[in-house]
Amino acid sequence: MNFNKILQSLFGNKSTRDMKLIQPIVEKVKAEYPKMNALSNDELRAKTKEIQKYVQEYAKEEKAKIAELKAKIEDTPIDEREGIFNQIDKLEQEALDKYEIALNEVLPQVFAIVKDTARRFAENEETVVTATDFDRELASDPKNDFVTIDGDKAIYHNHWTAGGNDMKWEMIHYDVQLFGGVVLHQGKIAEMATGEGKTLVGTTPIFLNALTGNGVHVVTVNDYLAKRDSEWMGPLYMFHGLSVDCIDKHRPNSDARRKAYMADITFGTNNEFGFDYLRDNMATSPKDLVQRKHNYAIVDEVDSVLIDDARTPLIISGPIPRGEEQLFELFRPNVEIVVNAQKDLCQKLLIEAKKKMASSDPKEVEEGNIQLYRTYKGFPKSKALIKFLSEPGVKAQMLKTEEYFMSENMRHMHEATDELYLVIDEKNNSVELTDKGIDLLTGSSDDPQFFVLPDIATELSQLDHFQGTDEEKQAKKDQILANYSVKSERVHTINQLLKAYTLFEKDDEYVVMDNKVMIVDEQTGRIMDGRRYSDGLHQAIEAKERVKVEAATQTFATITLQNYFRMYHKLSGMTGTAETEAGEFWDIYKLDVVVIPTNRPIARIDMNDRIYKTKREKYSAVIEEIVQLTQAGRPVLVGTTSVEISELLSRMLTLRKIKHNVLNAKLHQKEAEIVALAGQSSTVTIATNMAGRGTDIKLSPEVKAAGGLAIIGTERHESRRVDRQLRGRAGRQGDPGSSVFFVSLEDNLMRLFASEKIAGLMDKLGFKEGEVLEHSMLSKSVERAQKKVEENNFGIRKRLLEYDDVMNSQRNVVYTRRRHALMGERIGLDVLNTIYDTSLAIAEQFADTLDYEGFKLELFKTFALEAPFTEEEFKSMKQAELGDKLFDVALKAYKQRMDRMSQVASPVIKQVFENQGAMYENIMIPITDGKRMYNISCNLKEAYDTDCKIIVKSFQKSIVLHTIDEAWKEHLREMDELRHSVQNASYEHKDPLLIYKLESYNLFKNMVDTMNRKTVAILMRGQIPVREVSEEERKEIEARRAAMQAQALAQQAAAIQAAAEERQRIQIEQAKEEEREDMSRYRAEKPGMDGGESHVTREPIRSEKRVGRNDPCPCGSGKKYKNCHGQGL
Repeated sequence: MNFNKILQSLFGNKSTRDMKLIQPIVEKVKAEYPKMNALSNDELRAKTKEIQKYVQEYAKEEKAKIAELKAKIEDTPIDEREGIFNQIDKLEQEALDKYEIALNEVLPQVFAIVKDTARRFAENEETVVTATDFDRELASDPKNDFVTIDGDKAIYHNHWTAGGNDMKWEMIHYDVQLFGGVVLHQGKIAEMATGEGKTLVGTTPIFLNALTGNGVHVVTVNDYLAKRDSEWMGPLYMFHGLSVDCIDKHRPNSDARRKAYMADITFGTNNEFGFDYLRDNMATSPKDLVQRKHNYAIVDEVDSVLIDDARTPLIISGPIPRGEEQLFELFRPNVEIVVNAQKDLCQKLLIEAKKKMASSDPKEVEEGNIQLYRTYKGFPKSKALIKFLSEPGVKAQMLKTEEYFMSENMRHMHEATDELYLVIDEKNNSVELTDKGIDLLTGSSDDPQFFVLPDIATELSQLDHFQGTDEEKQAKKDQILANYSVKSERVHTINQLLKAYTLFEKDDEYVVMDNKVMIVDEQTGRIMDGRRYSDGLHQAIEAKERVKVEAATQTFATITLQNYFRMYHKLSGMTGTAETEAGEFWDIYKLDVVVIPTNRPIARIDMNDRIYKTKREKYSAVIEEIVQLTQAGRPVLVGTTSVEISELLSRMLTLRKIKHNVLNAKLHQKEAEIVALAGQSSTVTIATNMAGRGTDIKLSPEVKAAGGLAIIGTERHESRRVDRQLRGRAGRQGDPGSSVFFVSLEDNLMRLFASEKIAGLMDKLGFKEGEVLEHSMLSKSVERAQKKVEENNFGIRKRLLEYDDVMNSQRNVVYTRRRHALMGERIGLDVLNTIYDTSLAIAEQFADTLDYEGFKLELFKTFALEAPFTEEEFKSMKQAELGDKLFDVALKAYKQRMDRMSQVASPVIKQVFENQGAMYENIMIPITDGKRMYNISCNLKEAYDTDCKIIVKSFQKSIVLHTIDEAWKEHLREMDELRHSVQNASYEHKDPLLIYKLESYNLFKNMVDTMNRKTVAILMRGQIPVREVSEEERKEIEARRAAMQAQALAQQAAAIQAAAEERQRIQIEQAKEEEREDMSRYRAEKPGMDGGESHVTREPIRSEKRVGRNDPCPCGSGKKYKNCHGQGL
């Protein structure tokens, strides 16, 4: 017994200790369950509402304080608001912490409610309750076939449509599912075996956390599962008045998607959640936002989302100028010449190696070993080489040769590689051209250095000794940098093309469909629609496959999934295979993995790996195994690691006339249908190792009697959890089954990482073709090889995370500032900080040089101010003092300008609102900075109520958003270029990551400074354009206005007199007083010339003909009646 086993026997393993901590909580749930069982349906729903109210009022005090602080923000001076916002942030965190306390208190009751609701649905075809408005709203939607209304009653049925299939509710939570629910609520990962009902496990913590009203996100790996699970589990939540929606059912940026995020429980795929976050951070109005704060997320198949997909960035991009002008197709012929030459050379080297190694002369054998190693370094994926290495003793000889070349810090390595055109390192996924390869690539070009990066550091240092003027020196420097930039892009293009030709194989890493290169997920075998390889690799593969090379794009917004999910207040996940990646989950996400025991003991038989020498022997053995199993009436699921292998096995089965289904990246649309049939008697299904995640393979009694589902793995995957996932397809809920992996020494994992002892053992035992090696020690040896790969992959992911962390810290700063601008709540404080930072930057720029003239010019350019102090004062002040005084002057000038803007706008707003307020909701205000006109839209009533302060805020918001978006877009482009260029630092024996961090900090600092100065320059010059009128013009306008007024009154009096004389000649019908219409009622009384009112005798009008509203007014003014004496009709 080893030391670890002794410790486990004394203290128990981690799983046992975790279960001991959770057991008391589950016992409390079980104690509450009979109480809930005794309640009527209406009482059970009322109990939920009572608990929900208790939870939401638990942080009532903090919420009240937050509301109180927010109410007094507008009345607080800008420079005193920061303390208020800090208090608000602190109170919001305290409220979240108090919610957690409340949720932990009510957990036993809530879990018991959920379990009893599941029992009522399972045991009763109809669950009748008193109908609420929410029930009626649900029933009004024809898609919600689980509820109907009958009078004042709502009837919940126990069967409904989910994922296109009619589902009948038959599930009640086991104790182990309650264990899983507690783990998820605690913000951990619950590892549960396949078939243990992870979807049902999630219902308890989802229901519990939804009671806060802050929202719960349920994340799935594909849209089918998101839609199915929202429809399948939805009635359980909606029965208690919790709203449920799925974002994948609605278009991005639509009102329906916004409503889906406002639901208590929101289902969706990882990509859509991430992309919505990016779209929100490109929004120009708060109305365009769809997401609310990231509260709690449960990630289904958490290993796929947070490990496999986590390092792939989500990118929203757009076209760039001349994006079609790329070098991939231009240099493709050159690269093909080099790759083909390398293949021919390696083929010859291998033939020579075979001859020399068969010689009896030790010297020739040694030369043969060197030739073999040279072939391996030049073309490791050569099938002829792989086959030769599987022969007895060959690999062991090559490894001895490798030891020599690797010794003394690879001092002799050039002896092995100089003859090659390029060196391929399959383990590190890299390709490097040799001098011979560069010569062949360059061909007959006039410039032998055409594909060689210049030593820019040396060239720039030599420039220091250049004899010439400063202008000539600068021109020379620009030329060196321009040459380096051009060659850097050229070398990068060549490297990506070499990778595409030597390391990426069609129907393995990618497929070509509809004239497009589509990436295949290495873990799941699914096509990753919309995803593209970064750094130009995708374009290189497109050039290789001779499909359309997509134009280069510019990044507008980007985030990796691992950084998106780290934003949640609480994160948890569930999967069947997370234990092997527990270290990575803790290091990156601080997520603990808790292994939940199965409800029934696992009856599946896991056999030892069967190891063969060659792939041909292995696949023949797989076919024979399939034949035997199908004859026994057992269904067979064959797991493959690539499209190529699945198609090869399909052809072999077709030749043997064995019926089968194939599920790979080319046929992924049929996934659910094929997996559903996989449990039928004698059915053979060929699928990628992780196909059908989230869909159970159910067995009939006949199949169980025959021995259950047989799992055959055709290759060990480089990750143990993928193999465990494949094994887990059999043996769900105590079902019988078996699993076995067929392995060959030619498999990628065995070639690269497996122990050489296996090859040596097979050689010593004299194994012949077709014979199999099988032992538990060998299976463990394979698992050790997998651990090596996992460690290597974790190292790669961690390094990528370090790169992304640099971008993420910058993204957080920019997006926080942008959100403040968008919402408008904290924009005043942000503008204040912008002015302060700019003041300090200008002080820092000129304080050391004491350049007063430059200081004056920059001050005018940025702040539109004359220097507030003399040259002597400027030179006598320290940097900090200069910055503070400059800030005080700038802030005073800024406040005056904003006050002036409000004063100019106020009379216009007042007039429009009082006269035409009913006609307009929003008003457009023109504001200029002297160079450009900005049309600022704001709410008319709000502008009137706030004395035009909202106009100032809208102007600030518009300018800040505009400058942030422009600066961030340009910064992302520069960061893309930086990431490409720093990789060349490895040639100079420098750490690319270190240089990336230093350079990205400088880029970000410059971006923020430029953004601040642009923002301040516009805000300090902002004004509403008003035409200035001279004193003479004003007098002339007043005189003209008075003359026109007098003329209009005279015309009006004459016209009324004429009309009165005409009316006296006509007989007037007598009418009742109340029926008479007196036109003078509608006349706008105008003051006379002396300031008094002009009095006109009231006359009766003809009743047989009325003046129409659009007819000319009888007064003769020329206006329409409705605009003159008919006003008010």
